[in-house]
Amino acid sequence: MLVLGRTLRALYSKSMSVVTQKYAGRCHCGNIALDMEFTGEPSSFNPRSCDCDFCCKHAASYVSDPRGKLVLKVKNAANLGEYRQGSGIADFLVCRICGVLVGVCYQEHGQMYAAVNSKVVENGADFGAETAVSPKKLNDQEKIQRWKKIWFADVSIETAGA
Repeated sequence: MLVLGRTLRALYSKSMSVVTQKYAGRCHCGNIALDMEFTGEPSSFNPRSCDCDFCCKHAASYVSDPRGKLVLKVKNAANLGEYRQGSGIADFLVCRICGVLVGVCYQEHGQMYAAVNSKVVENGADFGAETAVSPKKLNDQEKIQRWKKIWFADVSIETAGA
């Protein structure tokens, strides 16, 4: 059973002495749930509001931690929509039941990178101020380089029954 909402305790990694903050999120209907670990205070992560038409229509702003961890848990994989727009190199993850945009991912050589729509994080994580970004001004290689630098790099997707 998924436990949604912010976990109020911090975990300490003995090997790295890194403090992680655990958060959870989900789409409206609960078909897609997220477990996230951030390696710092939430206020040190500024959600990025993309100025492309797709993200503006969804009022999305993305948050990620390249040293953190993201687990997407999908109850019904048939209702996980993947939408490519713009340059077509990233997959936007949308619930086909409730229509919520939960995040975006990019995969290369078996490595997945992802960012989460900060609006789906439960219990109001106190992220830093939202900042505007304009990826459409970047070419494909610049986008990919940027994603690899700032998106979650420890990403997994779990489906029910898998």
